[in-house]
Amino acid sequence: MDAKYEALFTPWKIGNVEIKNRIVLCPMGGTSLFGWMEHTGNHFDKEAANFFIEIAKNNVGLIIPGIAPIKSTFMNQWLYQNKKMFKELKEFMDEIHSYGAKLFIQLTAGMGRSWAIPTPLVMLHNMPVVRDIIKPIINIPYQSASPSELPSRWSDKVKCRAITVKEIEEIVDAFAKTAALCKEAGVDGVEVHAVHEGYLLDQFTLKYTNKRTDKYGGSLENRYRFATDIVKAIKEKCGKDYPVSLRYSVESKVKDFCVGAVPGEEYTEIGRDMAESEKAVKLLQDAGYDMLNADNGTYDSWYWAHPPMYMPQNCNLQDVAHIKKFVDIPVVCAGRMEPDVGAKAVADGLIDGVGVARQFLADAEWVTKLLEDRLEDIRPCICCHNACFNMAHYKGVANAQSIYDASHIARCALDPRVMQSNKYKITPAKNKKKIAVIGGGIGGMEVAIVAAKRGHTVELFEKSDKLGGVFIAAAAPSFKEKDRELIAWYCRELAKYPIKVHFNAEVTDVTVIDADEIIVATGAKANKLPVKGAEYGIEAVDYLLGKKPVGENVVVIGGGLTGCEIAYDLYLQGKKPTIVEMKNDLIVSDKICLANTSYLRDFFSANKVPVLLETKTEEIRENGVTVVDKNGNKTEIPADSVIVSVGYKSAPLAKKGGRVHIVGDAHKVGNLRTVIWQAWDVAMKL
Repeated sequence: MDAKYEALFTPWKIGNVEIKNRIVLCPMGGTSLFGWMEHTGNHFDKEAANFFIEIAKNNVGLIIPGIAPIKSTFMNQWLYQNKKMFKELKEFMDEIHSYGAKLFIQLTAGMGRSWAIPTPLVMLHNMPVVRDIIKPIINIPYQSASPSELPSRWSDKVKCRAITVKEIEEIVDAFAKTAALCKEAGVDGVEVHAVHEGYLLDQFTLKYTNKRTDKYGGSLENRYRFATDIVKAIKEKCGKDYPVSLRYSVESKVKDFCVGAVPGEEYTEIGRDMAESEKAVKLLQDAGYDMLNADNGTYDSWYWAHPPMYMPQNCNLQDVAHIKKFVDIPVVCAGRMEPDVGAKAVADGLIDGVGVARQFLADAEWVTKLLEDRLEDIRPCICCHNACFNMAHYKGVANAQSIYDASHIARCALDPRVMQSNKYKITPAKNKKKIAVIGGGIGGMEVAIVAAKRGHTVELFEKSDKLGGVFIAAAAPSFKEKDRELIAWYCRELAKYPIKVHFNAEVTDVTVIDADEIIVATGAKANKLPVKGAEYGIEAVDYLLGKKPVGENVVVIGGGLTGCEIAYDLYLQGKKPTIVEMKNDLIVSDKICLANTSYLRDFFSANKVPVLLETKTEEIRENGVTVVDKNGNKTEIPADSVIVSVGYKSAPLAKKGGRVHIVGDAHKVGNLRTVIWQAWDVAMKL
């Protein structure tokens, strides 16, 4: 192991519990050991258990599974009522401890206005009779109950009611009872979720969401009372030596409801600022908390707690390191933490533990690989949120995520086996075949690797002189360093198997290929914009690959993800982009996480990047474009260059059937999740 990582592998203590190293698997929604929403929740989840066992085997210090609602999302059952579940938990803890890892259970009071209400439930919520009928199954007013009557983060059609004092007292009591059962099961500690990320307890602490006039509102002590009552109740039930961690956001980074502050922006904080945080952490420590598991943000500024690739690496470290000066208990920092930076921060005494979450989804063995000096073997997390937390939101729509995805979050776009081990697995092929893969993009490489692992003989044909396909263009912007690392990782992985790669080998006729099975992974091609002067437009891929230079003033036609990322890239270069989009919001998609999309929307707003919504392009000229808004008003926009990003359509070399299979964008245009998972779907059946 490189000496610069040594500080990560020193022991430390949370209360009286010693942790063998400074690497903390931070909680991720959907990884609860007590289920999330699937099977109505409130059961011992074998899939999550298998995931954590694998990580424990691979040298993590502390594991904190994802939130366990103190009262189940479905069927309204208190967690402590299921005694059988805790017996299964005890057996699991024995195995976790056998690998030298420690584990805290994270318990949540609830989500309040941050509850990501699915779009279908909005209608039911606003129909009082139906809402009352379905309460025994899902109690929407309870799930979204907040400190005061508040607007939902997700829907402008939902008002969240104020939670009652009786309900607060029941939740406090439930925390204590559940923590006691965790202790009996051998769990090393519990974490209270959360004065963090704008969840229910955090909403109580923040002035802009807490307008109460009772003992839970007003003063600093009153606003933090819900959180302090919980830790006092746990300590009374479990003893003062039983460790209790708190998930904590140092600063809220919020300008208004549903409007966050991007890095470097000057703004007026309406949530928790640093001055309050300095007082709050001392109050929380004195109440009995033994650790702060910290980052920044709320759901109104979600990209701080769930940083997409646009956020700086180690984005929360400076704030978390500052807050450590005001407490005597250990402090963990999370948020795109890089191992070398984290190790130095620990060595310098700035933090006590390094919190890492989604990197464990992308590669459960990354800590072992770090110890063994195999950094090049670590599959990088690219911060896409396409499978782990793809709750999507745009104007006029609440949580657009499918119900299936909502009940099965915390999977991984890059590795379909994560939390789906029964569905996706490598099994030796019964009949070893000769497989030809046409196309060396991500889909082609993935299917080639999986087929080779299963024992097939694989040849890959790529028409260019490099692997990566259209993802090379997607990875081109400066902020896509992890995407570029992923392409390099794929190239190295491909070389580990007896896969013969043919470069500069364009296949135009699959019938001449000598193979038992042919996988077509020829991707997609850009849609053409049917307007006058379209020839003056630059295709998005040509811009991203640097094939066509652009001037200072650039119109980007298309406000989907690619168009917005291009506009962001242009702005970072010092150019002046303008976005023209036909729909009523940017990035209207049910597959892209709000953390990612809200960053781009907030960034463009904060930096006054012109965004023309509900606007069509009528003509492109050499020196600009003519656009028409929804009212029929025409506008001439001068521009040095015009980039066209209006989507793609599949471009398979051949039709599916017989020995021919189609994968990736050639099958259906999507994202890395759809490309990689579908590659597995095909490769597992060969």
